[in-house]
Amino acid sequence: MAKEHSMDITIQFDFQELKNAVEQTKKEAVNRFDLKDANVEIELSEDNIKITAQSEMQIDSIHGILIKKMISRSVSPLVLKREPAKEIGGMRMREEMKLIKALDQENGKKIANIIRESFPKSKPNIQGDTVRVTSQSIDELQQIIATLRADEKLALPLEFGNYR
Repeated sequence: MAKEHSMDITIQFDFQELKNAVEQTKKEAVNRFDLKDANVEIELSEDNIKITAQSEMQIDSIHGILIKKMISRSVSPLVLKREPAKEIGGMRMREEMKLIKALDQENGKKIANIIRESFPKSKPNIQGDTVRVTSQSIDELQQIIATLRADEKLALPLEFGNYR
């Protein structure tokens, strides 16, 4: 039985579900007692989410609400790359969170190197924003999935699909 098995490793998330989570966060921020008079703004664009509030503590509270809403809508919190909050004047602060929408070359190479080091019989192949892994054993592909999910250095919302 010399059949090759393969799978694709990508980064994907449902943007509409993220949009719904942001809308729910806005509603909860308006109604929460500690955030009622904070004049909180949450903006979602194609590439990032911006949270504007009076203090870093309020931004952290809103971030916590957003993460909770994202998890309840099956969107991985790892799609957000948080950056430090900055003062923007008028006693207000803003934090930008970039959206990780695709697997870049650098992270693709990291994943391929992890696979090559841990599983010498399998063959990773970077194809744009996808890493295709082929192996003779289905069990080895499952071990690769477990290894990549357990690796804390990656911190990426990896999706494993096209599993054959």
